[in-house]
Amino acid sequence: MRQAAAVDGFRLEYDRHGAGPGVVLLHGWPGDRTDYRDVVPLVSAAAEVVVPDLRGFGGSDKHDPADASQYSAPAQARSVAALIGEAGLEHPVVAGYDIGSRIAQALARDYPALVRALVLAPPLPGIGRRILGPDAQREFWYQQFHQLGLSTELIDGRPDAVRSYLRHFWSHWSGPGFEPDPARQEHLAGVYAPPGAFAASVAWYRAGAGAVARSLAEQEPEPAGRLALPVTVLWPAHDPLFPPEWSDRIDAFFARAALTRLPHTGHFVPAEAPADFAAAVIAATRRGPGPEAPPAS
Repeated sequence: MRQAAAVDGFRLEYDRHGAGPGVVLLHGWPGDRTDYRDVVPLVSAAAEVVVPDLRGFGGSDKHDPADASQYSAPAQARSVAALIGEAGLEHPVVAGYDIGSRIAQALARDYPALVRALVLAPPLPGIGRRILGPDAQREFWYQQFHQLGLSTELIDGRPDAVRSYLRHFWSHWSGPGFEPDPARQEHLAGVYAPPGAFAASVAWYRAGAGAVARSLAEQEPEPAGRLALPVTVLWPAHDPLFPPEWSDRIDAFFARAALTRLPHTGHFVPAEAPADFAAAVIAATRRGPGPEAPPAS
């Protein structure tokens, strides 16, 4: 399906499944809406699920990334908010990981009456200057690389380069025992390979939306300024980008957060632990904006 009304000139392509309470699933980089292919059948048995490609990804519109602000978290959230309205979803649960997590958080901040609850995997706020540590910087080099025109010169529109580059992240960021599906790798290579597709995907980083920029800019809110809706956090034990010890400040940013640790999972939580992800989403639809969630631990 394709979004009928453009927002800032962008229309999102999306899939829609099931019936019941609304759910929106937001993908990561380097991925697309098929990140949730194993989650959707589980959730759509109990809910109506909308899974979009974000601006600049998959089948959604890609415009000149010279105006990177159109790919920022608030800009992406505008498109998702409009899609929720167009799809007629009432107070959906919004779930995301990687850039999808940041966009879900922006959506909840900018449209607080629109979202019932969040289900998030890293990144989350509270990292702060720890992201400048030597171990972290060995992992986050790609975000600085994506700021350079050299990255698109070397990769954009070059299928073999795209395939090798994306394969690195899906192999390196995944947890022990998880083997990325070769067919999925070929799908993503095909999606990111056309001229302009890789450039559009890294516009997110050029907009200053990457984890390094966000972590350095974050400021702990006053208690009244914490995000108030229920938040379920799924934190993997084997994510080289976001180690488990960085989950220690969740309560400083979310008023009603519950933390679940995933001991065998890497960065790609929906692909590596689809049953856990789906269970958290379904539970959030049932709990809704009711009694206060237990504290993060």
